[in-house]
Amino acid sequence: MVLSEKRMGTVIQRKGMERDKERQKMMLEKLKTVASMRACYQGFDPVAYLHYNYTPPRADFERRSIVPWKLSCLHRAFTEDDIRGDVLVDVGSGPTLYQVMSGCERFDRVILSDFLEVNRRELQNWLQEGKSSIDWTAYFKYVCDLEGRSSSAWAEKATRLRSVVSNVLPLDVHQSCPLSPGFLPPSGADCLVSSFCLESVSHDLLSFTNALGHISSLLKKGGYLLLIGALGESFYMGAPGLYIPVVPLDESQVCASLKASGYELLQLCIYHLPPDMKVGVDDVTGVFFAKAKKA
Repeated sequence: MVLSEKRMGTVIQRKGMERDKERQKMMLEKLKTVASMRACYQGFDPVAYLHYNYTPPRADFERRSIVPWKLSCLHRAFTEDDIRGDVLVDVGSGPTLYQVMSGCERFDRVILSDFLEVNRRELQNWLQEGKSSIDWTAYFKYVCDLEGRSSSAWAEKATRLRSVVSNVLPLDVHQSCPLSPGFLPPSGADCLVSSFCLESVSHDLLSFTNALGHISSLLKKGGYLLLIGALGESFYMGAPGLYIPVVPLDESQVCASLKASGYELLQLCIYHLPPDMKVGVDDVTGVFFAKAKKA
């Protein structure tokens, strides 16, 4: 049976409308899931989060706990490839500073960023008034040791960090342009650091991969991405009684997502949590450190 041109056109139009409706439905579902993730964070408590993750046993500088391992990975990454330049952007800083303690010596300008105002306020309090919900002294001292400096130089490093942080900005990694325009050079930042951000604000693997692509827009071609994240984690506590969902990643998924987002993976290191560091505030099994380059 041969359809008339008019009927065929009607069928094609109907199919096109159905596809449009399906796309609209998928977009609405995505907006709902992103909105639900944002809603989860409204009760986030920086003080509780810092206590859960940045005090012993996870921040025990007398042994190979999670925090010293992360600081060592960052130090080696910056020094082995002599990563330096004009602008370093910390994507999703949260209420923490450790992730830029090595980088602050190698860049003229450091930009901190986070979606939550309470986290940006926590960072500003330390930058402007030296007040913080956690004492970062041991962190500064450890990084000074890594750099071959006396641990007594920690105050000098803290002053250096304050002097190079130019902005603490709102950020949304689910937007194609995660930062407001005008803060970066036209070519982009020289280096991005991101720690436990993307998998913690994404509702599935595709959303995580898309977020990697979005932050790539902030990075210049050939620039470096230093990415720290959780493996096998389905939730973490952002406050007493607040369980925030996380994309449970494995190593192969991290590698595939970086490749799909236009990065060349240069190094991947894994930290497996010993039993005494599984303290009940999450169900993480390991931590990854990825060094990658924007192709």
